Amino acid sequence: MTGTLSFTHRFQPGSAPGAAPLLLLHGTGGDENDLLPLGATLAPGAALLSPRGQVLEHGMPRFFRRLAEGVFDEDDVRRRALELGAFIDEARQRYHLAAPVAVGYSNGANIAAALLLLQPDALAGAVLFRAMVPLAQPPAARLSRKPVLILSGKADPIVPASNSAKLCSQLIEAGADVTHTTLPTGHQLSPADIALARDWIAGLPRAIAA
Repeated sequence: MTGTLSFTHRFQPGSAPGAAPLLLLHGTGGDENDLLPLGATLAPGAALLSPRGQVLEHGMPRFFRRLAEGVFDEDDVRRRALELGAFIDEARQRYHLAAPVAVGYSNGANIAAALLLLQPDALAGAVLFRAMVPLAQPPAARLSRKPVLILSGKADPIVPASNSAKLCSQLIEAGADVTHTTLPTGHQLSPADIALARDWIAGLPRAIAA
């Protein structure tokens, strides 16, 4: 099912009762179709909500502006995260969804991390593949042991280990229940990423999907 609402997006209804819906957030240059196969692999039968980023960088969709590689326009990050939060509210009403678990890759993981810090109630949890710190000085947030999985690549040329460690610290300080694993890979996803994320999602408390 293709829709617009405030974001162009794809929605696939769930077939597994009680499965938490997934919010799929693509990387730079992706679109609303990119992560649908990944979502179906990570959580078979879950409802899938996949928006397209509304910022264009040389024609490539993103979820917020950056000033250079690894240098974010933080004012735009804040604005775009709140817009995404509003879209989630719209979509939950339209499709009768529980709060989703975000599955974000690269730029999509970064906007998901920003959303956790800026609007904690928008998400039930998050899987963040190759995430970076989206906000140098985030506001005080209360994440109340919200589950977050961060998967980093040891040989990632884009995300320094110190940066992903700082993101973990920010989320833990905000009260999230963070699991951080660094894999022997680069920025691209590996089979180990998919296996770890699938098992983590399968182990989420049933209350997440309520």
